Amino acid sequence: MKTRIKEFRARYNLTQAELAEKVGVRRETIVFLEKGKYNPSLKLAHDISIVLKAKIEDIFIFDNGNIENVD
Repeated sequence: MKTRIKEFRARYNLTQAELAEKVGVRRETIVFLEKGKYNPSLKLAHDISIVLKAKIEDIFIFDNGNIENVD
């Protein structure tokens, strides 16, 4: 999964540490998220989206791989 957390943080002039504090995680968690090395829980993704005032799908880019849409 790719993220645009760094881009959205810059809009609000937030450091990794400040974002981490606002969503209740360690700064390292934000580092791993930004590097694509950690997939957040739905709650964490939701909390980040609230702080960054954006939709989850605008911040997190999910790679569906070979999953087909089911109608």
